[in-house]
Amino acid sequence: MNAEMVGLSIILIGILLLIGKFIRVKFSIFQKYFLPSSIIAGFIALILGPEIVGSLFTRFQGENSIISNGVIHQDVLNVWTTLPGLLISVIFATLFLGKKIPNIKDIWLTAGPQVSFGQSVAWGQYVVGLLLTIIILTPLFGLNPMAGALIEIGFEGGHGTSAGLSETFHKLGFADGADLAIGLATVGVVSGVLLGIILINWGVKQKKTTILKDPSNLPKNKLRGIIEPEDRPSAGTMTTEPESIEPLAFHIAFVGIAILIGKGVLEAFTYLEKITWGNWTDIHIITHVPLFPLAMVGGVLLQIFLDKMDKFKLVNRKMILRIQGLALDFLIVSAIATLSLTVIAENFLPFLLLALTGIAWNLVAFIFLAPRMIPKDWFERGIGDFGQSMGMTAAGLMLIRITDSKGDTRALEAFGYKQLMFEPFVGGGLFTAASVPLIYQFGPLPILLLCLIIMLSWMGIGIFYFGKK
Repeated sequence: MNAEMVGLSIILIGILLLIGKFIRVKFSIFQKYFLPSSIIAGFIALILGPEIVGSLFTRFQGENSIISNGVIHQDVLNVWTTLPGLLISVIFATLFLGKKIPNIKDIWLTAGPQVSFGQSVAWGQYVVGLLLTIIILTPLFGLNPMAGALIEIGFEGGHGTSAGLSETFHKLGFADGADLAIGLATVGVVSGVLLGIILINWGVKQKKTTILKDPSNLPKNKLRGIIEPEDRPSAGTMTTEPESIEPLAFHIAFVGIAILIGKGVLEAFTYLEKITWGNWTDIHIITHVPLFPLAMVGGVLLQIFLDKMDKFKLVNRKMILRIQGLALDFLIVSAIATLSLTVIAENFLPFLLLALTGIAWNLVAFIFLAPRMIPKDWFERGIGDFGQSMGMTAAGLMLIRITDSKGDTRALEAFGYKQLMFEPFVGGGLFTAASVPLIYQFGPLPILLLCLIIMLSWMGIGIFYFGKK
């Protein structure tokens, strides 16, 4: 793998994204369901790769066919395979960079109901996933018990988390888990957008929405994913003079520092585990935890430092979000492009059961728990959490913007605050990263009991505390 091949691989992802955007603009079916261009691009790459085109040519022309590996060179696929594990750290390092970290009281008062609902859904995904695994998937299909964490990793965590945990799955002897998780993330994103639009239409008809009355009247360019020229916001504020340092390069450097801090924290905890409980009990958890959740911790620590020391406010949140969005688009394309359909086909029934169980739980939680936990504007606030719980924070943001484009219900603000008490633990946070090693070390039953207790606790807070307000 040389530098030229790495460069070519990145260029090809860019071209695929342009093709995906062109398809999104030209075909209304993709506009109607707000399917991201990165998902379309990823599927194009998957079709052109060894799993579909390559497999078809191999079947009809034999393994010596010139296109037995698809039309994408194997070296390119090798580069794409490594990208998700690198880019996920960039995404998590940028979660809190560039925005002031509010105090816990402000977060709790504004976003407490959504924190309770979001945490209930996330821990519930572990509960239903582990129950399904213990009762059906392991006894009947012989699937590894670590599959009990796949719904939360794939749906709540999304493509980034699924791809980021690939090495952990391989280390613990469940290599198929990575492909199953990415497959679930893809199902989650697509079904999340589709079901989100269906739920919004249902909410309008049933008079559940406060603001939105008819989503079919959205402007054509809004459906195409194009911002009108007069409404285009700035991509970010230039906080440094380009002749001194390019602002984008300046911000990328801070993202790198956040990742480096996270790496230092991870190494420190790994060493601590090695000389303490790991040495005493031979139980190793931190060793199997990937870098990305600690990159988020690095971002928080760096932002706390900047809040106190950066009197010029040089780190701009909008610029950070553009870096985050770039990393996420490239991650999604490379993760889907290198997805193993063979693994999903070999485990199709377990995969289908996991997907259906995750979707069913998320729907039940939104319809029955959200109105009982969120006392005001429950639909606008809950629909964002539903979108996020299906695999993508961006999907949650999109659904909020559809239901409340002007921010009258403060759903967007509460959704943002909620992440500060949500992302550090689940949805790709510390417990998400540790869940597979924990199941590996202690078995599925103790982790099921732990998740059940936490889920019921959050449900109690949501229903009996916030729900009564």
